[in-house]
Amino acid sequence: MPFDLSGRVAVVTGGNGGIGLGIASALGAAGAAVAVWARKPEKTAEALASLEAAGVEAEGFGCDVADEAQVASAAEATVGRFGRIDVCVANAGVSGHEDLLGTTLADWDRVLRTDLTGTFLCFRECVRDMARRDDGGALVAVSSGAAVHAAPRMASYAAAKAGLGGLVRSLAAELAPRRIRANVLLPGWTASSKQTEASVPEDLRIETVASIPAGRWGLPEDLGTAALYLADPTLAFHTGMELRVDGGYSIMPPYLAARAARRLETQLDA
Repeated sequence: MPFDLSGRVAVVTGGNGGIGLGIASALGAAGAAVAVWARKPEKTAEALASLEAAGVEAEGFGCDVADEAQVASAAEATVGRFGRIDVCVANAGVSGHEDLLGTTLADWDRVLRTDLTGTFLCFRECVRDMARRDDGGALVAVSSGAAVHAAPRMASYAAAKAGLGGLVRSLAAELAPRRIRANVLLPGWTASSKQTEASVPEDLRIETVASIPAGRWGLPEDLGTAALYLADPTLAFHTGMELRVDGGYSIMPPYLAARAARRLETQLDA
């Protein structure tokens, strides 16, 4: 049966662009009313216009997920506007690109506070509403390949994203009696507003595409479909798990990826 979120309300943090907007669009297309929690009003207005043009009921709420008071306020305002919260997709995040000796405590705290603590805060405040009812809910944390693959010069980001797995498994076990599920969505290389194929050096682009059996980068709509799968209430027996959406990148042995990259580079040079 097709996914159906009619009558349900979904929060998508960072839902005003890239992967977040792809997720908001997919949930809205399945019938959910969408609350976009984000920091940049102009960007949010553009996202809401595109959602509403597609027939999605959506509202934007200013929110920095690293700020406990703002998260609580956004949750209260969302319930005030839509009456309930059924789904929370914690997508908002920042990245760090410093080597170990160049990473200050402030750098480290900034990334952990947004990517890991911010997810905790959003889940906690949304569950306050879900727990008032007996019809369950869904929590989805958007992680990264950096959570499972080595990510040089990105220790803070990798640590935060890896931490989401522990957070979700704990919450999945704790909240199961309330019929609230928690899962991790783990994207691979994905073209978004922050990162595009064009922004990657040519040699790395060749190696990356060659390492993906699907033969391309992911798109925001690929992640949107996966998030919809995790959010749908019929998926009642799927919780505490990581869903990798990377075109097969994580299953490729390094030697095969290197061989494919050399072959592709030779074809491009011919």
